[in-house]
Amino acid sequence: MPHPLLPDLTSLATATAESHGFELVSVQMLAHLKPMTLQVQIRRSNGDDVSLDDCAGFTAPMGEAIEEAELLSEAYVLEISSPGIGDWLQSDRDFQTFRSFPVDVVHKDDEGREQRLSGTLLERTEDHVQINIRGRVKRIPRESVISVELTSPTG
Repeated sequence: MPHPLLPDLTSLATATAESHGFELVSVQMLAHLKPMTLQVQIRRSNGDDVSLDDCAGFTAPMGEAIEEAELLSEAYVLEISSPGIGDWLQSDRDFQTFRSFPVDVVHKDDEGREQRLSGTLLERTEDHVQINIRGRVKRIPRESVISVELTSPTG
């Protein structure tokens, strides 16, 4: 179950990112850690790569926005990063950007069991996610896809 403050933090992070030339990719709260960790992933609005300096430079404005909003009353660690290997693909842009990259697709089969397929991302359409598994194209209905995650080419 997501943390109850996650929607408010996501809205705050979206507005803060946009005002600094970034798009918000995701916000995750790791409340089980002490101190709690807030992970914010950003990308440049113009499509350019996000540098380490960009992440470091966005930390202060994001931290100030959280403090001003008084959303978190306990100690926390703020981590700013860009999407990369090991991250879930969500937007149409993600699926375009990472075509031909190795992915794991978790989906429900016809009997409702969770299955994991590994292959190379071909495309996502309105109806299917298509991957290449050792030369064979597998079409997975979008409504059965749980997640698509980038993986390392070496496994």
